[in-house]
Amino acid sequence: MTPALRLQNLHGYYGKSHILQGVTLEVGQGEIVTLLGRNGAGKSTTLKAAVGLVTPERGVVELEGRDVTGRAPYQIAAAGLSLVPEDRGIFQLLTVEENLRIAVRKGSPWSIRDIYRIFPRLEERRSNGGGQLSGGEQQMLSIARALLNGPKVLMLDEPVEGLAPIIVEEIVTQIRLIRDAGVPILLVEQNLAVCSQLADRHYILELGQIVHEASAAQFRSDPETIDRYLGVKA
Repeated sequence: MTPALRLQNLHGYYGKSHILQGVTLEVGQGEIVTLLGRNGAGKSTTLKAAVGLVTPERGVVELEGRDVTGRAPYQIAAAGLSLVPEDRGIFQLLTVEENLRIAVRKGSPWSIRDIYRIFPRLEERRSNGGGQLSGGEQQMLSIARALLNGPKVLMLDEPVEGLAPIIVEEIVTQIRLIRDAGVPILLVEQNLAVCSQLADRHYILELGQIVHEASAAQFRSDPETIDRYLGVKA
């Protein structure tokens, strides 16, 4: 089966700094895949290169077998690759419902009713301004807006960073529901407990290169590798 997303030998630069040095990974249909690594390894840059925010110097980005390498970000988004960035990027002065309505895309299988089913907290806050939401609620809104575009693959950059444990649990449940609804997910996350709960497979990135790949079971049973590359005791 053709992978939902494939990055092949991706190289990317910030100025003269060679950040991505041949990144190769794939996300299969129905999978949640994590991209792990220390700070500065190139995780966020990988996501940005996939959606065209960083122009790859070499390599290929394929979305369901379709080459989208080097296209403008709006073209890649229209093709079905959605990134929820770390800064969330919601409109602070618009209400929750207004934030959602401007994200609705014609032909998308996702409606605002679907969003409220997965994110009941957003329905409760639908008349609140984006700037009145907690950090966790803003994260939910950012993910919800991406879904309304009808993504073929959803990429999440640090979705639970800095959030209270009860909100983390809520977002973990919501990510599962999104995957179960048929949206494959590439997840960048530092919280290893969250990654272990969610992911089917894991990649570890170090200095712009994939240095380890493992299934969920292999990852759980190999604390030495986790400690070597991530610098934490599993």
